[in-house]
Amino acid sequence: MSTITDTPFTQTDAPSAQELVARATALLPMLREKAASVEANRMVSKETIQAFVEAGFFKILQEKRWGGWELDPSVFWRVLMELGRGCPSSTWNMMILGVHQWEFGHMDPQAAEDVWGQDNSVIVASSYGPTGRCEKVEGGYKLSGQWKCSSGTDHGQWAFVGGLVRDENGAAIDRIALLVPRTHYQIIDDWYVFGLAGTGSKSLEMHDVFVPAHRTHSLSAYQLNDRPSSYLHPFGTIFCGSVSAALVGFAQGAIDTYIEQMSTRTLSANVNMKAANVNPAVGDRLGHAVAKVRSCRARLLHLMNESAEYVYRRELVPEDMRVGHILDISRVGNECSEAVLKLFPALGARGLYSNNPMQRFLRDILAGSNHMTQNIDDSAGFTGARLLGTALPPTAYGIQRKAPSEKR
Repeated sequence: MSTITDTPFTQTDAPSAQELVARATALLPMLREKAASVEANRMVSKETIQAFVEAGFFKILQEKRWGGWELDPSVFWRVLMELGRGCPSSTWNMMILGVHQWEFGHMDPQAAEDVWGQDNSVIVASSYGPTGRCEKVEGGYKLSGQWKCSSGTDHGQWAFVGGLVRDENGAAIDRIALLVPRTHYQIIDDWYVFGLAGTGSKSLEMHDVFVPAHRTHSLSAYQLNDRPSSYLHPFGTIFCGSVSAALVGFAQGAIDTYIEQMSTRTLSANVNMKAANVNPAVGDRLGHAVAKVRSCRARLLHLMNESAEYVYRRELVPEDMRVGHILDISRVGNECSEAVLKLFPALGARGLYSNNPMQRFLRDILAGSNHMTQNIDDSAGFTGARLLGTALPPTAYGIQRKAPSEKR
């Protein structure tokens, strides 16, 4: 790996986790006010991204040498859980665009120098699905094709894209991320969807783009490095868990909306026009939804505590534990969707109107739960196979201890 000297960006005055969550809470009125326009415009406004920058959210996972705070990823998750209560699409952008600062802690330092050497506030987008062609060539890789669903890509000056490394027989032996400057790809405006429409998750198109080896890293390998301990968490845990943390926020936003609307509603079907909040069924639905969301939140923070016990001793998280963490993470989308679906019928016809934020929370959490990180079937299958002694897939996130590709 290259060695980069410390930059003038270095700082250590990190706020507490409580302060960062409080900053997220302070942004909720703005996020709620903008949510409809974000969806209508099919992208998050520059003003919202700037508000996230000013709140310091992009520094949470960034290395100190680049002006960040190097905080544990659980702090980032707590911020996402809070922001998600306001505007799901904006939170999704913060999640995707903000987790990459942590990803640089797994790469050759020269990659961060390329991106942040002159400006440590540069934002990076991503599209990890290996949908384009990735060819190994001398000194790196060549990319061609389209990469779908690059959330927040209008705000990124670079992008990570996914690729598969294959052996001589064409079998996939590693899954990698490749870092590409915006000047090397075209943004295709094809994000016309029913949920998370405001994320601007457009496609990226490239033609014979060369990516040097130092701008790549394995998404499958899990091994010790010489970076600060917070970068020893498995990539799969941090990336997949960040998606789940955002979804917890969406579900909590739906709960907030339900409480607000049902606290003042009367039930017209009731001959006595009683307030909805005294109806046992209304309360039961709320209680069941709250239990599901609380469980998801607690599970995420608990697994991060388990991971932290190893990484802050400079040890790798054991494989059995990593597999279990992905199982826990992947179930959040399904359970949070169930929570919102539990609430929605009680709203009656009012929930159907496009100006009711509840229908947006419902659509957005269903869309977010379709993300690859929320695949409960594969994660359950991997866990069951592992317990029964069957080998895990070679390109599963955080499963391999060593990268099969050659050293870079």
